[in-house]
Amino acid sequence: VLINKTLMHVLQIPRQKYAGSSSRTDVQTCTTWKAPIIWEGMFNPKIYDQNHKKEGSSVALTVFAVGRFVFTLTFLNSSEHHFMVGLPVSYYVFTDMPEKVPHIHLGPQRTLKMIKVQRHSRWQDISMMRMKTISDVIESDIRHHSTHVFCFDVDQVFTGRFGSEALGDSVALLHAYYYHLPKSFYTYDRNPKSKAYMETGDFYYHAAVFGGSWKSVKSLAEACYQNIMEDKQNNVEALWHDESHLNKYLWLHKPSRVLSPEYCWDTQIGYRSDIQVTRLLWALKQYDKLRTP
Repeated sequence: VLINKTLMHVLQIPRQKYAGSSSRTDVQTCTTWKAPIIWEGMFNPKIYDQNHKKEGSSVALTVFAVGRFVFTLTFLNSSEHHFMVGLPVSYYVFTDMPEKVPHIHLGPQRTLKMIKVQRHSRWQDISMMRMKTISDVIESDIRHHSTHVFCFDVDQVFTGRFGSEALGDSVALLHAYYYHLPKSFYTYDRNPKSKAYMETGDFYYHAAVFGGSWKSVKSLAEACYQNIMEDKQNNVEALWHDESHLNKYLWLHKPSRVLSPEYCWDTQIGYRSDIQVTRLLWALKQYDKLRTP
């Protein structure tokens, strides 16, 4: 039976079915609202890539390299090998020191823009204020030439395919440290005075990776920024800053696609049989050295 893309959308059939995937019985592969959870073995990468090339998909990647971050070269070089290979990609590097961003040799259909931003005294403020910066650059630039946006922390390295199977209207990532735990362990903001306050949720999402269509990412970033600023006016700061606000937004506005922890793994967690591949790895974080003046 042939199912065209219009009918597939109406029926809300997960795209990995359309892409001729196999199945996984050891992990949750679908949310209660019928959004696919993307794991190795759940999709055919060649068909995904062919479909997105035909549809003219293009991706903007935003990353913040502010202060003493030393990961920019590793992040961008590894992205050239693994991130959305075969699709047009525009890098947006936000930094307080553009002159210190190392030269990167880019492949075909890849461009890089460096945008100078203010350096805040606390890494928490850098983390929270990125939402406004992302919203602004989507409005001024990205929406004119990219269909999708992905936002990353810079202290990570790509180690495997992070491809078109990850593209969707609204894309969230399962946090590697929480996906195996009961909801009672999720570190949602529990302060009723904060706009990020949550009693419960669906999953715990990691703010190190999020994305979607430019419209959806712009809506998320604007809402999180507005809530952050309202908290500031009330002398409140959410427990995990922009990540707390992101979790609240994604609880109220369900993502259409969820990425498994393969898409941002920490090797310090140790062996997990359900992690068959790693696509992006955390770098060792030393906050006292990397995120202070």
